[in-house]
Amino acid sequence: MTTNDPNQTPDGDRDPTEPIEVQRYGPIPPRETRSPSWQAAPAWTSRQAHVTTAPPPRRGITAMPIIAIAVVAGIVSGALSAVVVSSMIRQPAVPTGQVTATPDADNVSDVRIDESSAVIEAVGEVTPAVVTIQSEGGGLLGGASGTGSGFIYAADGWIVTNRHVVQDASELVVVLNDGRQFPGQVYGLDTLTDLAIVKIDATELPTAPIGSSGNLEPGQVAIAIGNPLGYENTVTTGVVSGLGRQIRASDAAQTSSEQLNNLIQTDAAINPGNSGGPLVNSAGQVIGVNTAVSQNAQGLGFAIPIDVAKPIMQQALDGQELVRPWIGVYYVPIDPALAATEDLGVDYGALIGTADGSGQAVFPGSPAEAAGLQSGDIIVSVDGEQVSADADLATLILPHAPGDTITLRVLRDSSAREVDVTLGELPSDG
Repeated sequence: MTTNDPNQTPDGDRDPTEPIEVQRYGPIPPRETRSPSWQAAPAWTSRQAHVTTAPPPRRGITAMPIIAIAVVAGIVSGALSAVVVSSMIRQPAVPTGQVTATPDADNVSDVRIDESSAVIEAVGEVTPAVVTIQSEGGGLLGGASGTGSGFIYAADGWIVTNRHVVQDASELVVVLNDGRQFPGQVYGLDTLTDLAIVKIDATELPTAPIGSSGNLEPGQVAIAIGNPLGYENTVTTGVVSGLGRQIRASDAAQTSSEQLNNLIQTDAAINPGNSGGPLVNSAGQVIGVNTAVSQNAQGLGFAIPIDVAKPIMQQALDGQELVRPWIGVYYVPIDPALAATEDLGVDYGALIGTADGSGQAVFPGSPAEAAGLQSGDIIVSVDGEQVSADADLATLILPHAPGDTITLRVLRDSSAREVDVTLGELPSDG
């Protein structure tokens, strides 16, 4: 049988004052009366919950040493935590331009970018070399006076700007970034693009780092620096929106226009006064010369690739006349649609001929005529480099100078041949 009486033995023969069980080490001491406010201590023991009998007392360890050990452990733990926090505080600052946290849905607000970002540093590299060009008497394609921009590329006073900023001007004043003013002289006008070289009599000037436009990709950071509407050192940022663009640019009065090819398109804001200023990448290198903005749309600005400007920049430094190489043909860029329509056999290259099929395709007395090129020929490469949408015929010959000989691969009547052409000088009305 079972019973609920803790002092009852099966045989019922016992002293009612004697505990039911006597421990090996003596009788169980009486329990102390606990006050109603007592609260159980945290469960520090690892003893199994089902154990109901008191274990034998452990020798050599009492409650006070246990408490002392716990206190020491807490102090050591706190000290280690302080060391970790101190070490974190002493960590080196995040490198310039780096993000201190990876953003996600929970910590977007924790992202911090150092103020000395790549754009700020790039602007700091180039801005000292940016100048304001004030023209009187015919600059800016028909205006009696106007203001444009430019940048110094050689320390002894050589400046790149737009042709329409200085063309026909009777007087030029170049204002440096530090406020100094110099009279400017037009060294030469580019016969191929909207570029010009201006010279001032000064030395030890700050220069803009010159980069390359050969490997640009849409989406790259683009920074336009100039003096739009007279606001000096204005900086706008965006991206390279497109490459190889072709536009017809005109002056504000719509009295004259010209076709510009192989341009960089950007959404960095370009406004009147930005003309001739640098387009810069995030490394602080000039990748283009700002030249035009669409008046009928927002976010459509254009710049001449710096690789197009480099030949005339060097010609000026060498004391040479600004000239461009010339083959002497009209041509139509080939794309898959034209190739299919005309059954050309290739979907790239330059088809010698006019767009409407009228007029002469090869100029009389030109290098092309001397080399035996004919209407209907397809030029597929220049010195082994394929003619394509990104590298058209005019672009591939730009790095050369008049007098250089290049080798063209030409398709005629389904057969290929190599043709050597000695480049001429592009006429001023070419």
